[in-house]
Amino acid sequence: MNKILALAVFVLAYGCVNSNKRNDDPAIARVYEKQLYASQLKEIVPEQISSQDSQSVTKDHIDKWIRNQLLLFQAEQQLSAEDKNIEQQIEDYKTSLLIYKYEQNYLRQKLDTNIAESDIEKYYSNYSSNFILNTNLVKGIFIQVPRSAPEIYKIRGWYSSNSPDNIKALEKYCYNYASKYNYFEEHWEYFYSILKDLPEANTNSENILRYRKYYETKDSTYNYFLKISDYRLEGSISPLEFVRKDIQAILLNKRKIQLIQELESAIYNDALNRGNFEIY
Repeated sequence: MNKILALAVFVLAYGCVNSNKRNDDPAIARVYEKQLYASQLKEIVPEQISSQDSQSVTKDHIDKWIRNQLLLFQAEQQLSAEDKNIEQQIEDYKTSLLIYKYEQNYLRQKLDTNIAESDIEKYYSNYSSNFILNTNLVKGIFIQVPRSAPEIYKIRGWYSSNSPDNIKALEKYCYNYASKYNYFEEHWEYFYSILKDLPEANTNSENILRYRKYYETKDSTYNYFLKISDYRLEGSISPLEFVRKDIQAILLNKRKIQLIQELESAIYNDALNRGNFEIY
């Protein structure tokens, strides 16, 4: 393999500089009756790369080619004539791929990706039963601070207040002393992702959400503070803001399907009117 690799790299380098003078195309690897030629390698090795990188790319490609040809040989030997008759599968795949590419180009030109808020709210109202939570959600504040931090008692006053000044003071304190600070009063979080940072392994999450607006605990190293501003329990309907992106995706996909159906109908009707197809 080293001699083959050296030959391949030499041919590639020579061919890049003296492509007009090279008249032959030496084979650099063989698997049974099939051969890999230098010109095929030249196509996969990028220009302007170092000799070391060129050798690495070349070696990888030769190795991959050999493995593929060995597998192909075994497939041709072991598969039945029926299994090897894949022309129709190839034609079907080609047909599907060309149609898909054409449809995607059409969608890029015609699809309006702007979804009105009124459409989102209407869909949510009509199909809210499709958005049932399978886990608890919460809004609030979570703080984990070392017990050695100064004036920890002040956290209670800051995080229980909605005053912008108190929030700024809390953020400043947490920036200096907290191990973790998560402010999520303006968006929903999965409650289990908050609970995993609490020391109690068997914490009853539903009881905390239902009955505790402020939850505090500690271990030998940290004090933990949790403010619960809002929550939704497992089994209830998801808040609209939590599923807004999902609804946008659903409505956008509906538009795509409608556009493709309209395209297919237009092409069909035009061909019918022009007599471009017949059913015998």
